[in-house]
Amino acid sequence: MIKASLESLHPINGNSFLIRSFNEKAFSAPYHFHPEYELTLILKGEGKRFVGSNMSAYTEDDLVLLGSNLPHCWKSENVKKNKLNASSVVIQFTHDFMGTDFFLKPEMANMRKLLERSRYGIRFLKEAAIETKEFLTELDNEKKPFKKLIFFLEILQRLSVTRQYQLLNKQQQAFTDAPSEQKRINDVMAYIVENYRQQILLEKAAVIAKMTPTAFCKYFKRMTSKTFIETVLDYRVNYAMQQLVHTDKPIADISYESGFGDVSHFYKKFKIKKNISPLNYRKSFNNEVA
Repeated sequence: MIKASLESLHPINGNSFLIRSFNEKAFSAPYHFHPEYELTLILKGEGKRFVGSNMSAYTEDDLVLLGSNLPHCWKSENVKKNKLNASSVVIQFTHDFMGTDFFLKPEMANMRKLLERSRYGIRFLKEAAIETKEFLTELDNEKKPFKKLIFFLEILQRLSVTRQYQLLNKQQQAFTDAPSEQKRINDVMAYIVENYRQQILLEKAAVIAKMTPTAFCKYFKRMTSKTFIETVLDYRVNYAMQQLVHTDKPIADISYESGFGDVSHFYKKFKIKKNISPLNYRKSFNNEVA
């Protein structure tokens, strides 16, 4: 089982923020978190993106902004051997990278609201992502620190006023800063992320958290504002939704692939979550794109 870990980041070469480019066979970072904000643009690759309790498909030009301590990872799919299938540009920065009061200035009101929204995870839609891609490319290629900073502030300003975005979680997903609590809850979330499509046991999660099942249920609800079962169900339904609209697989097959052991159980839970049956969800999507 891959466990979540606290990543320690440090700006380099005298910059107040960290920008990195990745070009690899597959994205390899585990489910993890860090106190810095993160802006990630996918230049190449496809797969599943995990942000808090949200799981969505990603492809080229996928752009997201993640708040402080928001757990996340990208898992590559359709990886071809001996090829660099995954490429991205990542910017990480602290809330006070421009000074403790910078975002409190009246002129920074939109940026401040952007950072507040990022606690839910923000996915920017295609138009905003492509526009930002141009600035990110210039920023990545720029050698002068001052111009790098100007490019970055311009990116934040543009993202702060666009309406081309969606929140990835309905509730805040960032965890407490206490190191012991970070490790406990993230180990549990990593267990869910790695196993939601298989049989997943509350008792096993409780063992990972080093708690009794009863104590664990209360703890998990306090930390995530949802029950353990609800969280697992969210991942399974999210996966099923993607399979319903992106494949022609029979619904029974999707039910089992998503972790539901029984088709009738799948129909019941899906309808509770989405207020529509799996079959009608597929039909409605097909009608919208027809």
